[in-house]
Amino acid sequence: MLAKKKTLIAALATVATFSLGAGAWHLFLQPKAGRAQAPEAVAASAASASGAEAQVLTPLLEQARALVQAQRKIIVLFADEAKAGPEVAERAKPVGQALFHENQARVLALEERLRSLIQGGEAQRLAVIAGLLDYMESDAQLFDADRLAFVEVLRSLKTDIAQDSTLPAIKLHKRISEDLDALAEIERNYDKEIQRIFGRFEGSRAIELKREKWEDYVAQLKKSLSREQILKDYGVVTPYPLPPTAKASASEEGENAEVFGKELPPKTIVLTFDDGPHRSYTEEITAILKQYGAPAVFFQVGSNLGRLDAQGKPQLGGLAKISQGLLDEGHAIGNHSLTHAQLSKRTGDALKQEILGTDSLLQAVDKRRSPIFRFPYGARNAEGMEILGQAKLRSVMWNIDSMDWADPVPSSIAERVLKTVEKEGRGIILFHDIHERTVKALPLILEKLSAQGYQFAGWDGAKFKSVKREAPPAAAVATPAYADSWAIVIGINDYAKWPKLQYAVRDAQAMRETLIQKFGFAPERVISLDNQDATRMGILGAFHDKLAHSGMKKNDRLLVFFAGHGATLQLSSGRSLGYIIPVDSDPGKIATDAIPMTELQNIAESLTAKHALFIMDACYSGLGLTRGGGSANFLRDNARRIGRQMLTAGGADQLVADGGPNGHSVFTWTLLQGLAGKGDLNGDGLITATELAAYVGPAVSAVSRQTPAFGSLPGSEGGDFVFELPANDEFISAQTSQLPSDAIALNGKLDAVAAPPQAAAGGDKPAQLPVSTTVVLKDLQGQDQKLVTPAAMPSSMRQLAQRANDRGLQHFKEKRYLEAEREFTEALKLRPDFALAANNLGFVFYKQDKFKEAARWFENAIQMDRSRAIAYLNLGDARARSGDAEGAKKAYSTYLALLPNGPGAAYAKQKLAGD
Repeated sequence: MLAKKKTLIAALATVATFSLGAGAWHLFLQPKAGRAQAPEAVAASAASASGAEAQVLTPLLEQARALVQAQRKIIVLFADEAKAGPEVAERAKPVGQALFHENQARVLALEERLRSLIQGGEAQRLAVIAGLLDYMESDAQLFDADRLAFVEVLRSLKTDIAQDSTLPAIKLHKRISEDLDALAEIERNYDKEIQRIFGRFEGSRAIELKREKWEDYVAQLKKSLSREQILKDYGVVTPYPLPPTAKASASEEGENAEVFGKELPPKTIVLTFDDGPHRSYTEEITAILKQYGAPAVFFQVGSNLGRLDAQGKPQLGGLAKISQGLLDEGHAIGNHSLTHAQLSKRTGDALKQEILGTDSLLQAVDKRRSPIFRFPYGARNAEGMEILGQAKLRSVMWNIDSMDWADPVPSSIAERVLKTVEKEGRGIILFHDIHERTVKALPLILEKLSAQGYQFAGWDGAKFKSVKREAPPAAAVATPAYADSWAIVIGINDYAKWPKLQYAVRDAQAMRETLIQKFGFAPERVISLDNQDATRMGILGAFHDKLAHSGMKKNDRLLVFFAGHGATLQLSSGRSLGYIIPVDSDPGKIATDAIPMTELQNIAESLTAKHALFIMDACYSGLGLTRGGGSANFLRDNARRIGRQMLTAGGADQLVADGGPNGHSVFTWTLLQGLAGKGDLNGDGLITATELAAYVGPAVSAVSRQTPAFGSLPGSEGGDFVFELPANDEFISAQTSQLPSDAIALNGKLDAVAAPPQAAAGGDKPAQLPVSTTVVLKDLQGQDQKLVTPAAMPSSMRQLAQRANDRGLQHFKEKRYLEAEREFTEALKLRPDFALAANNLGFVFYKQDKFKEAARWFENAIQMDRSRAIAYLNLGDARARSGDAEGAKKAYSTYLALLPNGPGAAYAKQKLAGD
């Protein structure tokens, strides 16, 4: 079975070749010729299994196929939803929701069957699981969009199989991890395309966007499925549309007692989340809501909170603590039935149990529960409404459906919500806190609604009321939703008539690599000009020609980096004017051969991009400062504000300090350290241009005779360029590079004067994010200015753990082992199952010759993530150094079994052979 594996990752190269369109599930592999029919495919997948294996595998495959088929029905139900019209959409929604919850039940059942299989210990269990993975990974009938239906199953399976320490189980664990990585990449591709198409929900929509590839996919599904037949199968026939005057109003239908959201004040939004609490996503959503000072209502399913015993008394489970946490954060929790049944079909005691049983559980959680109820699917009957009245519970519906239960693409969810809010002007939004895609879509929605002046309302015990919460700190905003990222990177060493330089080209190349490898700039959108290419015409042509015809949009960002000579001329008026020096410039003809700052200012004003940042590793003055950062409220919607900013290495008559580590200038070395994470002064995972300047400026001034300057250029409206730091997932090992001694020495000097990053906490309390820091820095006119760095955004424990780990890795590379140990320990306090931090903590002990302690932490990392091969290699070394030769041999052998051709394979074989 394992030999037949054909992973999802191998399919991604095909995915990337398609030109994609707007919509939900629009990225897929073309169907192969001669695809088998579904039942035959299922039978074929189990054909090579033995009789005992096939008996177990066949029903699992049938369940997986049913999962895909239901998802396809949901796709067909809501394909071309705008064209279908509101009547069809309203009738399709309850059917789609029913299909979704049937699938949720299938997922739970499939997870439970797989869990029982693993725990049962039958000999064929791993072969059965491998057969199921074969179907999910490589069945010819499946599109990539189909495979997203398996995400939750695979996550659960990965957790359960981690309890099996046998080598075949560890290999399967590794295989599942690879499949989940591939599915995440597929989702990112969807999301990237939607970002590019919709421009993050700004701009004209006069031209209808084409969606050929999505339509091709839907056309394939429609060959065997139709909306009409799906609805009919669920007892729904769409009638011919009635004229508007014939439609009954909500009040005429007796629904005036319910809350729909249309009665809210203008520009008021209620955020609601159904079906939780979830063991991880609810907490992530709470952290996001805190960032925006937004209250919410969580309608919870009673069976998630616990159960009722034979006497009807509530017995709470582990998830009840999450509900208590929601109340402590100021949110409301409401009733969403006991089992999420369709209550319009329930009567008598069964109906009462669904409503009153959950209310008992909620009151057992906390008496502060809110007396509000949401019918699953919005399906209610007169008896259910009567029970609510008797129990003094109020029905809360919605008028804005995110469709996050049907749409797997975060950007598509956000686009749908924002369009509906624009149409409605107010209302209650329906979300679900059981999906990762909701977590990803929520910041996009809240950022836009906040910028548009919408207020978020919470439940005050009797009604929904806008809650005046303290706004997040200035500039503590989410990444400003850039659609694409562009850069012009220039480095000149080989001047013809100016002194030659040693560092500039290396600096430019390092900046290009950082933008591409760390911050995700597409290589084709990073224009590089080195030496002979960096003529005056070449530099100006890069701006006026290459960028002008590149399709840059107003939601894009542009970074310009120049490393070379700069000069300052004194004009007859007494004003200074700065120039950057192209490779072909004549020192005697600066005014005509060089590029004046006035030209760069004109370029900055003419750019289409939302945010532009010029970083100039050259010294000159005469850079006109215009508007500064603005007020706190002004910076709050940074995602909308245009930003034109510049950071320079120094002023007139100052020489750029050469001789930094790795052949860089001191300025660029410091800049690269800032972008590596040190510039994240508040520890929130974002580096704004303001933070970067606040780190680089004082640090460079302290170790050189340069005084970097920072400010805004003409055309700026207070926007701040933002870098989002990616999570570092490096498992430290003997192959992890550390900085040379000169770099470590310089970094020590830089850190001694730079604004301090977040410090790890002591004792049992999580680290506290720092408050704003004030730094004195030169502005672009050479005058002192007070630069106020942003305070941190609230973060979830998972995010804080990742950032602590990343800081630990920085310390490790600088051989600061005590500081690294503290940060990795903090990461594990925040997230006890963090295998990455456990491994890294172990290697810190290893580097300090504490081999037994190191071995224990490598073992912990393996318990948390059994298929992480590098941890076995590390464990082998630690056991060998502590005298456990047999344990070392076992660890090295396991590494080779997982990665027979891995980077450490030759080393492990050498160790097994006795060196």
